[in-house]
Amino acid sequence: MGGAGPMADILGLERACLNALPAPRQAFIGPFVLKGFLGGTGRANAASALDPAPLADLAGTVERVEAAYAHMGLPCRFRLTPLDPAGLHPFLLARGYAEKDETVVVAGPIAGIATPDAAVRDEGGPSEAWMALVATAEYQLPARQAEKLRNPELLAVPGAWLVLREDGMDAACLFAVADGPYCGFFDLATRPEFRRRGLGERIIRAAAHWARARGATVLWAQVAAANGPSLALQRRVGLTEVYRYRYLVRA
Repeated sequence: MGGAGPMADILGLERACLNALPAPRQAFIGPFVLKGFLGGTGRANAASALDPAPLADLAGTVERVEAAYAHMGLPCRFRLTPLDPAGLHPFLLARGYAEKDETVVVAGPIAGIATPDAAVRDEGGPSEAWMALVATAEYQLPARQAEKLRNPELLAVPGAWLVLREDGMDAACLFAVADGPYCGFFDLATRPEFRRRGLGERIIRAAAHWARARGATVLWAQVAAANGPSLALQRRVGLTEVYRYRYLVRA
């Protein structure tokens, strides 16, 4: 990837994440971008830092973040990345926060991945067919589904809600966002009866083809660290680990 080094790459990916998963409520407090939605996905309901410079008043800044989430009626959740100010992690643990869900951010050049696929169509939004496929993933709780339905009205960069049809049925889906040089993809799901047939790889490659036509040069994704099969799939298409993040949530 481009940039002046690893931290520049991480900053670019973090900004792309903020654009790809918008929330109707957003605020800036110190180095943190706060997002608030319906309490569904962590990424749209968490505070993420974009500047690792030391904070003169770490405690005061954290208190302001906590007050903002209390005002929104949401749990205070920090999304810890390599861009955190020094000392944030131990400070939050001492304050009673609990660690949740480690995620691996992977990325790679789009040129070697992009492949057109005539069986893939863009629904133009979270259609009934697309939502039905997403619902086959166990982690899709009602609040997350409700956030997805509102995504088109909030998204400021091009998005594609892709569906792959196989054997006369809608079999797999994902959501892709093209944001300058970056294309992120999310909500990759395959119906149980179509799994282990290579459809996940096909629709990822089709998403890369869609994004490459819009100027993207880097494909990236965020995968749960415990999801071995998905990480193996990302490696097969040419994506490698760039960094990890995890959430800290106040008890």
